[in-house]
Amino acid sequence: MVKKTGGGRVQGPGGGQRQLHTRVKTARKRTASSARWLQRQLNDPYVAAAKREGMRSRAAYKLLEIDDKHNLLKPGQVVVDLGAAPGGWSQVAAERVKAVDGVGASKGQVVAIDYLGVEALPGVEILLMDFTDENAEARLKELMRGGKADVVMSDMAAPTVGHTRTDHLRIMGLAEMAAHFAIDVLNEGGVFLCKVFQGGAERDLLDVLKRNFRSVKHVKPPASRADSAELYVLASGFRGRSGA
Repeated sequence: MVKKTGGGRVQGPGGGQRQLHTRVKTARKRTASSARWLQRQLNDPYVAAAKREGMRSRAAYKLLEIDDKHNLLKPGQVVVDLGAAPGGWSQVAAERVKAVDGVGASKGQVVAIDYLGVEALPGVEILLMDFTDENAEARLKELMRGGKADVVMSDMAAPTVGHTRTDHLRIMGLAEMAAHFAIDVLNEGGVFLCKVFQGGAERDLLDVLKRNFRSVKHVKPPASRADSAELYVLASGFRGRSGA
């Protein structure tokens, strides 16, 4: 499904094919901003690669690139995908932990949650629910093998209201919820990967992660647009509940 070089790295969205630039005109019912968005989508090599290679979204390549570099996903792991729609990250995780074709200890599990509908994916158990619902964490634990996970990952983003400070605080609120969930369910040595945005108000989150994980760093994969404030915080080597 995913093209790789001889070293196991993702080949990239270009696939050796020339990318033709498409221009979009502003139609009667299309604003200038929507025309710019559509033009960017039409000319995005990751969008083209996702269509060509059968990936659920361009976001799948962010996880592929992060995993190729940091080796997060391994056969047999239990992975929880928070805010999974439309399913790109779960799709990648299911393949890499062998949730479909693994046997015995090498057969992994992927549990995904989103209040938006996610079409069925091989090897993925999907919970149609808002992660912020007070019952969501208990429902997830019921689905997880042994109630524990090896990797918790979150690409969640709160709906924007157009006010930069407010939008940032809302995404950080989700990130902090995801982090506390990860600390509650991860096996020792586990990994937490979460989307955040540049703009301050990260200190509390980072302090919690540094107390509970041996390594905490920011990563920005090539598939994350250069002009975006989007970053991912990668916390690895969970110390266990004694570090909470």
